[in-house]
Amino acid sequence: MSGCFTKALVTNICRVLGLTILTLAPAALFAQGRSPHSAFEEVRRFSAEEAFQGVAVDGNHFYAISNRRIGKYEKHSGLRVGQWEGDPDGPIIHLDSRIVREGRLYCAHSNFPGVPTVSSIEVFDTDTMDHVGSHSFGIFAGSATWVDWADGYWWVAFGHYAGLGGVPDRGQDWTNVVQFDDGWRRLAGYVYPRDVVDRFETMSNSGGSWGADGLLYATGHDEAEVFVLSLPTAGSVLELRETLPVTAEGQGIAWDRDEPGTFYSIIRSSREVVVSKLQQ
Repeated sequence: MSGCFTKALVTNICRVLGLTILTLAPAALFAQGRSPHSAFEEVRRFSAEEAFQGVAVDGNHFYAISNRRIGKYEKHSGLRVGQWEGDPDGPIIHLDSRIVREGRLYCAHSNFPGVPTVSSIEVFDTDTMDHVGSHSFGIFAGSATWVDWADGYWWVAFGHYAGLGGVPDRGQDWTNVVQFDDGWRRLAGYVYPRDVVDRFETMSNSGGSWGADGLLYATGHDEAEVFVLSLPTAGSVLELRETLPVTAEGQGIAWDRDEPGTFYSIIRSSREVVVSKLQQ
């Protein structure tokens, strides 16, 4: 996440003012004076048969993701140039939202709708589309639904459900976002505010991506809306800044960090990837 404030700058400001850094939060805490946005404006869309769970993007390609398949597409032509497909009887069951980092595609993965919920991060080489690594959480904090890398930390959301795939006595309120260091050691955790939890209905948080403005953009399972949130200054509940309409049906989302202000979402019913610009 490349916000206006880097960790180094924050540290220097705190030294000058004689303050102590109390959290490992990214630049979201400095975004309170920002102007609200109006909406995401669609600029193009592509057919992608794998566009069922989410989408990732890097400098030249986007990656459409379904439970056991990933399609690699040229970003500007929409031509598919690579694919990974898992064994129907293999260990990869339910891939979800993801991030591309240093030539690797990191996908949140779970055994959804299995119970107890078991989660991992599955890693693919973006050149060859081979599966090259895995980090297992085991039974941890719910079903991993999205993963992101921001400000030097891993962020993973763990969903909980009121219906299919749910754990008794643990509804959507238990959905949480966890911050890890680069060795996957837990550093902090957050939950969604009631206004957002209610919008999940019986499902959960499906997508999340930190913006360049230091705010977290998150989606539910079905609705064409994006929640814009910041980390709290105290406590554990994320703060809802605004809710924006977007051409999507919930599911995974991704900021294009090579094209500022460009946002990717999917329409799972028609298997399409949508590219939008954030308007202000």
